[in-house]
Amino acid sequence: MTELEYFLGLDYNTWWFLVVGAVFSGYAILDGFDMGAGALHLFIKGDENRRIAFNAIGPVWDGNEVWLVIGGGTLFAGFPEVYATLFSAFYIPIILFLVLLIFRAASIEFRSKEEMSWWRTTWDVSYCISSILLAFILGILLGNVMQGIPLDSDFEFAGHWLGFLNPYAIIVGFTTLALFMMHGAIYLSLKTKGKLLTKVTHFVRYTVIGFVIMFIILSFYTMLYLPEQTQIFKEHPSLFIVPILMVLTISNITRLIAHRKYFPAFLFSGITICLLLIVAALNLYPNILVSTVAEANTLNIYNAAASQKSLGIMLTIASIGAPLAIFYSLFVFWVFRGRVELDEHSY
Repeated sequence: MTELEYFLGLDYNTWWFLVVGAVFSGYAILDGFDMGAGALHLFIKGDENRRIAFNAIGPVWDGNEVWLVIGGGTLFAGFPEVYATLFSAFYIPIILFLVLLIFRAASIEFRSKEEMSWWRTTWDVSYCISSILLAFILGILLGNVMQGIPLDSDFEFAGHWLGFLNPYAIIVGFTTLALFMMHGAIYLSLKTKGKLLTKVTHFVRYTVIGFVIMFIILSFYTMLYLPEQTQIFKEHPSLFIVPILMVLTISNITRLIAHRKYFPAFLFSGITICLLLIVAALNLYPNILVSTVAEANTLNIYNAAASQKSLGIMLTIASIGAPLAIFYSLFVFWVFRGRVELDEHSY
């Protein structure tokens, strides 16, 4: 085995595990709110209100998806064996995910091109359904990665794609959908005003309740049927601080919304997503893709990593590129800050 290189006490493999996790967390926070807003779209009544909802995410939705591309790139660069196995095993769900991304983009771009009611309703339905399914599929993928998939000794997928629709993954799928709907409702509260804002604040309350219910169901199912995923907390009780912080941040969201502090509520919603993914990362580390066939077939940060030299070079590049990507996202959000005002150039 190649001798490991270290930086600040952590080996390069662990650093790259953190980089991949951070990028996908960024994607979940950024694209999560526009998926959530889309999932709520049909609950918003009236053409003008729906146009406002479209324009709330209009300037940022495509930029948010760049983080998905960056996530795929970092996974390929750092752990090429995981990238190959993951995209091969989840080929059908990933293709479906990409098709739904296209439908959602087409809905946003085409809806306001014609005045006919049936035309706009069709794209409204397309936008809402594709947003719901996108969030659900992300949860299905995460659920299967968390509990493991059948990998043979060549690290190749040895199951059937219908096996991805197992009870645990479906619960994670609905939990992800509920989380994104809460996140999207909070984002819409930042961008709307008047009667629509009042309606959206009701959405926030209902979606927070929905997410908490799904989170409790997921937690009980995990403890009863997948106790190995709670092993990390039994070995290191201090890590219970992460789920405790998650409960506190969710509780704080409704308080902030009641006090009309929409931006802090949005930040806490993003922190909730981060904490949920940190729990997932704690359960996985140092594994990335667990084999349910044999432990020796599991892909981890050591047997699936690029060379130490490659990881070192890419960490340098990431330390320069990551701040630039973050700055770009912050700049876009700053430019398009404030509540939506419709004009002739709006969607």
